[in-house]
Amino acid sequence: MALSEWHRHRPPRTLSHMSLTFRRLGLDPEFVDYSECWDLQRTIHSEVLAGERSPEVLLLEHASVYTAGKRTEEIDRPHDGTPVVDVDRGGKITWHGPGQLVAYPIIPLANRGAVKDYVWRLEEVLIKVVADYGIEATRVEGRAGVWVLGTAGAQDRKIAAIGIRVLKGVTLHGFALNCSNSLAAYNRIIPCGITDASVTTISDEIGRDVKPSDIVERVQEEFERLLPAALAPESAHKAASTEPTTQGVPA
Repeated sequence: MALSEWHRHRPPRTLSHMSLTFRRLGLDPEFVDYSECWDLQRTIHSEVLAGERSPEVLLLEHASVYTAGKRTEEIDRPHDGTPVVDVDRGGKITWHGPGQLVAYPIIPLANRGAVKDYVWRLEEVLIKVVADYGIEATRVEGRAGVWVLGTAGAQDRKIAAIGIRVLKGVTLHGFALNCSNSLAAYNRIIPCGITDASVTTISDEIGRDVKPSDIVERVQEEFERLLPAALAPESAHKAASTEPTTQGVPA
């Protein structure tokens, strides 16, 4: 079913909390087409920017797709004919697909200098959630996303990618947390343009299957705890909504 039809015929599960709305667009087996979801993001962004809609967080699993951020180079792309969707977030190329929980917060930030704090909050959501499974994840200076550090000479492993855009003070895109997805898709690309590190999943780290549906509640809980402080007051958002600012953060 097309995303527009899904939205019309099947009311989304939502929770309004501290000015945020959470919408679960689709989890296994209802994978969400990337291009349709990108259109929906832009519609929500326009309505949030105009003050016609509450800030919203979309939670979902995508059908398998490669997306290329603004810094993607030709060498980063797969050369076997695999389709790639070019997008306007920061960063390079990555993969989305079944077994990976994707979150797209579409929110007005508190001020134009709040991007760094917002990214920190996205990272913190991920760090807190994977800690429930005994995984010690962290930030790596100069590299976006959330990482499990290698030991005894092993490579660091990225467990979650972050790639955002801030347009006129309102965020787009978000993060992708590897839960139970196969890592085979990463073999066709250089994930996020990083050659000296690898990728991992929650399931691979702990040796048992953990699906996006198993953690979506916890992700939402952490968003509810951490994200409201990043939101602009309504009056400040309306005042800032005319500013033609844009910023991208790498995946």
